[in-house]
Amino acid sequence: MSEIVLLKLGGSLITDKTLPYTPRLEQLNQLAAQIAAAQATHPGLALILGHGSGSFGHTAARQHGTRQGVQTALQWAGFAEVWYQASALNRHVMTALHSANIPALALAPVAAVTARDGKILHWNLSPLQAALARGLVPVIYGDVCFDEQRGGTILSTEDLFEHLARALLPKRILLAGLEGAVWADFPARTRRVEKITPASFEEIRAGVGGSHGADVTGGMESKVRQMLALVQEIPGLTAQIFSAEPPGNLEQALGGGSLGTLIAAD
Repeated sequence: MSEIVLLKLGGSLITDKTLPYTPRLEQLNQLAAQIAAAQATHPGLALILGHGSGSFGHTAARQHGTRQGVQTALQWAGFAEVWYQASALNRHVMTALHSANIPALALAPVAAVTARDGKILHWNLSPLQAALARGLVPVIYGDVCFDEQRGGTILSTEDLFEHLARALLPKRILLAGLEGAVWADFPARTRRVEKITPASFEEIRAGVGGSHGADVTGGMESKVRQMLALVQEIPGLTAQIFSAEPPGNLEQALGGGSLGTLIAAD
């Protein structure tokens, strides 16, 4: 393996976040085809794919308040519903990957991750690492998990990537969504940010904003903060936030192309 890349397909990209439980199937197929093309062009690419829950998990999670904690019988029923919806979207993703002849393997976080107060406490990464070493594409996603303090909670794909980055030391994290970049004046979108560093973030923080539609895990500002913390901690790591809506953008980014906003330590 010459390079580990963590790629997230955002919920806004693969679902219509304004319509509950609505996948964008044509977009999923196009994205899968681009991943397959990038793998063929760059055979040394070791890809871990994550995806958001979009209008599936976020809709159910907001209804049941799952991220804040799970204690009552009604809340546990909600916990199971969020799991069901997140896994339903994962099946759409896996179908697209399978149709593109990508040897992908879904690894449900709820089966391997435990948390404490909304943070990952333990994750058995042996199956994921074994899949990666054998040329398979591990697929993870925003999911419910059991939490020692809250009972249950939700971990976003960025939460999962944060743990994976520390354990596996990738060189790049790619966050593919609808937005072409991070904006300093969201939602007006007149001030595009080409690069964010820890030193520059405070100047634009107030204008970075949230997300499209349902999102219980923090929106754009939370994503930027998480990525900034990681690039400061892990030498050489960069993160990229870009739009994979235009055809070809995802393949270009996987190949090292400069798209959207770069997040770096300096």
